[in-house]
Amino acid sequence: MTTAPAPAPGHASVLDAERADLLAELAAARTLLINTTRGVSDAQAGERPTVSALCLGGLIKHVASCEETWARFILEGPSALDVALPDGVTWDEFMTGTAREYPAWAIRRHNDFQMLPGDTLAGAIARYRQAAARTDEIVATIPDLSAAQPLPAAPWNEPGARHSVRRVLIHIIAETTQHAGHADLLRETIDGQTTT
Repeated sequence: MTTAPAPAPGHASVLDAERADLLAELAAARTLLINTTRGVSDAQAGERPTVSALCLGGLIKHVASCEETWARFILEGPSALDVALPDGVTWDEFMTGTAREYPAWAIRRHNDFQMLPGDTLAGAIARYRQAAARTDEIVATIPDLSAAQPLPAAPWNEPGARHSVRRVLIHIIAETTQHAGHADLLRETIDGQTTT
């Protein structure tokens, strides 16, 4: 058995600093998103005040689901990103909305953007906080941010593409900040309040 060489002096502290910076940026984005729901009722969390289908509670649910899925991807690889289609359905049919049947993962994704009967804003936020804690735990303890997993075959993934832990974390940050912006616009449309 061979042992890995000791990291160069200062190398571990650079990696720790990078990890801390990425987690701090993600924490800031999460706070912005959650703050858009301060003082909002469950009914308001499900409102769609713009021409889009987005609602505040649905954005929280969606970002929680994204974190859960990508955290599993870091540990499990492509099987965490289930993109299988039902037998006889092609990607062209799926992408153009003409499929005779849709996969469970696509239906779940659609439902994540909505406040369904029985959903509460408090429940969505609790799920999000749990997903966030799990992501933070994985990122804080995984030995190498450069460790990569292959992406599954899907039209939106380049063939043979791989994502490192670092790239997954950057994706989660981007996803969260994008939806925090959406949420801020929705909140301002609902009652004039903003978080910025």
